[in-house]
Amino acid sequence: MQTFRTIKSLTQCLKAYRASGLRVGFVPTMGFLHEGHRALIQESVACCDITVVSIFVNPTQFGPNEDLDRYPRALERDHELCRTAGVSLIFAPDAGEIYPPGFQTSVEPGPVAEPLCGAVRPGHFRGVATVVTKLFHIVQPDVAFFGQKDFQQCAVIRQLVQDLNLPVEIVTVPTVREADGLALSSRNSYLSPADRERARCLSQGLFAAQAAFQAGERDSQRLVETARAHLTEVDQLQYLELRDANTLESIQGSVEQPAALCVAAYIGSTRLIDNVLLTPPPTALSDHELELVSHAINRQDTVAAEGL
Repeated sequence: MQTFRTIKSLTQCLKAYRASGLRVGFVPTMGFLHEGHRALIQESVACCDITVVSIFVNPTQFGPNEDLDRYPRALERDHELCRTAGVSLIFAPDAGEIYPPGFQTSVEPGPVAEPLCGAVRPGHFRGVATVVTKLFHIVQPDVAFFGQKDFQQCAVIRQLVQDLNLPVEIVTVPTVREADGLALSSRNSYLSPADRERARCLSQGLFAAQAAFQAGERDSQRLVETARAHLTEVDQLQYLELRDANTLESIQGSVEQPAALCVAAYIGSTRLIDNVLLTPPPTALSDHELELVSHAINRQDTVAAEGL
């Protein structure tokens, strides 16, 4: 495993790998790695020849009153996790390498970045879109891996790749959780033991709504209220919303398409986010529709036989 601090040294190394036709996987992180990051790395290692992990606490996605200065960092521990997980290359630049003097260009995401975290963290997704675009151009991966816990971020990046015609496949990996359901996050390290215990209510609420959905509940308001009933331990609820899983548009009335129930809340002074997917089962065909399908298949078989 090699570690690079500069764009030039990394791109020179990757150029040699690409010349050999190797498939490059990429896992962008802000460090303080945990088992959720390991899951992303393992997905990359399983389907790519080379796995690159970036470790960079991106200043442009933090607001003026957010936790940039105290965001947890543990580079030596991160290196050990990467080594044992099978990472090929680590890219760990400083802020001046990514944003040199005179830097002034940003990537502005569209409506998918406006609700949820976008509404309460102005400029956050502009910073995310900008740094991810830069990292994609630097690494030029074939595949990039992101965690479902950051559901809106995944949606923003998918739209970014589509709109800017970036030749990168985006893979979303399911959220990794503690045994009691709490979604793994670097910010969990901020939680006191008492707050850590209270934080379980987030996943409990989401799982309760998911269970109701699986039992047949489709009313969006009742599903949200089912989750809300479990959130009595939070100190500040920023949002609890049901959104279309593809467009992030708000869902009202009956849930008939894949949806994401998303939450952001403060436990003590720590802001946590989480979500679960609600996916309706495939709609069964009516007897009439089955008859039409059968007729079409039989006709294709007849035409094929006549063609022989």
